[in-house]
Amino acid sequence: MSQRSHITVDGNEAVALIAHKTNEVIAIYPITPASPMGELSDAWSAAGKNNIWGSVPHIIEMQSEAGAAGAIHGALQVGALTTTFTASQGLLLMIPNMYKIAGELTPTVFHVAARSVATQALSIFADHSDVMATRATGFALLASNSVQEAHDMALIAQAATLKGRIPIVHFFDGFRTSHEIAKIEAIDDATITAMLPFDAIAAHRSRAMTPEHPNIRGTSQNPDVFFQARETVTPYYARFPEVVSETMLAFGALTGRHYRLFDYVGASDAIFLIVMMGSGAETADETVSQLVENGHKVGLLKVRLFRPFASQQFIESLPLSVSALAVLDRTKEPGSDGEPLYKDVCSALYSHYSTIGGAQIPKVIGGRYGLGSKEFTPGMVEAILNELAK
Repeated sequence: MSQRSHITVDGNEAVALIAHKTNEVIAIYPITPASPMGELSDAWSAAGKNNIWGSVPHIIEMQSEAGAAGAIHGALQVGALTTTFTASQGLLLMIPNMYKIAGELTPTVFHVAARSVATQALSIFADHSDVMATRATGFALLASNSVQEAHDMALIAQAATLKGRIPIVHFFDGFRTSHEIAKIEAIDDATITAMLPFDAIAAHRSRAMTPEHPNIRGTSQNPDVFFQARETVTPYYARFPEVVSETMLAFGALTGRHYRLFDYVGASDAIFLIVMMGSGAETADETVSQLVENGHKVGLLKVRLFRPFASQQFIESLPLSVSALAVLDRTKEPGSDGEPLYKDVCSALYSHYSTIGGAQIPKVIGGRYGLGSKEFTPGMVEAILNELAK
């Protein structure tokens, strides 16, 4: 286990510390509330602060987030370890490049201080509407709920993307986590070095475009081959939850801080359960723990890896006693009969219970919370659990 030291930082700095140490190129464009990650990285590189390889990361500010995403794509194509920081409309401008980066199985991490996307009005505050807009790109979606988790998941994401070749959006709630100041256990360079898969880094570099080893990519494909070529990525996505799980186990062994794809807290014989991700899970955790102390059979399942959604691991994380679940999404998808996390949970439960026969599938209700950083209180958590009991 690594030697422990404590630092007092906000969520943005907690993430930027890891991103700056584990990358060589950082393409940025400022957007609230993610700007401090880029500003800190720029300041550190200007001051000559090295990454773990002893070189100073190259920081480039583009004319927009679309340009930043293009710069990232280009740097990845020549074998550089590359990252960026963004939020909201900035993330949406990166979507075309994200499809390409994921389609080409290129490892990278985009760190996102999750923020509302402007609809009837602009909001600079938190919800998950931006990251949910990217779920079809092929990027994995990994959630952090606190400053410590954002620090830890930044490294877990970096190691996992290199091992599995699936790019990752690592997200944490804007302002509520990005600007929360907390005392955390810092990850030292020895732990970072132990976590990173240097054979996978060498493999990433070996795929670099270079005149010394010419290859062709980014072609146009016709109907005779596009479909089957598109399907070739499927095994990588099938394996990726296990890659993330193994990376979390390795991280726990080094630091003593343990994570799973789905983290359950609450009564072992819980009847009523909340499923959610993001900073709201911290509120739900404390509320559920208090209710359990008072004899209530309730629980909370925190979703860490939302994409690819590991249905089997989700089922295995549920207490066998559960009879009703409330799935809370921090986004609104107009016109849909349910938000993204709710629909994935319903699909996982149906697929499982339809194969075992005789068992009663738990009742599932969906709900939205915290749009635009609307308050989410312990009283609301208790009200949700009371609703399940009706």
